[in-house]
Amino acid sequence: MRGLDDTDREIVRLLLDDARRPFSDIADQVGLSAPAVSDRVDRLEEMGVVRGFTVDLDRSLLRSGVPVLLEVDVSPGRAAEVREGLADAEAVEHVFRTADARVTATATVPQGEVPDLLAAHVDLDAVEDHAVRLVADSEWTPGLGTAEFAPACAECGNTVDEEGERTALDGETYYFCCGSCESQFVEQYESLKEGA
Repeated sequence: MRGLDDTDREIVRLLLDDARRPFSDIADQVGLSAPAVSDRVDRLEEMGVVRGFTVDLDRSLLRSGVPVLLEVDVSPGRAAEVREGLADAEAVEHVFRTADARVTATATVPQGEVPDLLAAHVDLDAVEDHAVRLVADSEWTPGLGTAEFAPACAECGNTVDEEGERTALDGETYYFCCGSCESQFVEQYESLKEGA
């Protein structure tokens, strides 16, 4: 399985800068043909490195409420549930779950309506406390840096390198550090699927 090379990283940087950039323009900048760039982007999507092309809204130009940073302290074991609930809220732009059982989200809500947002999307028994701060300014600057492709093995959790395996099962891509882990996972997956 091939990892990321410098050309892949440059293509991703160019797409992060402008996801609508034509492949012909990217090709000129990285020294490839447009079809070769298209093939690389397809491969990056298959690998899961590129998950899609989105619109980045400037909410400061839209009247939809007040931008806030919401920090939620949650009951032990309920952070993932609270994160998922907030992620489903249309007013929430970004949501993060920290290792210390805290969920932080950026949202744009009508003034004073954060309690309503929480009540509509989260089981309040999971919330121990919350704090709201007004956001004065924000900037989202995703970057790739010198990152290497290194997913976790779906079977054992080890890091998968270029010698690893990739398998698609029912439209979902799984990565494995070795053929043994792949065969064990696939065998168990198919066994569970048959029993369902």
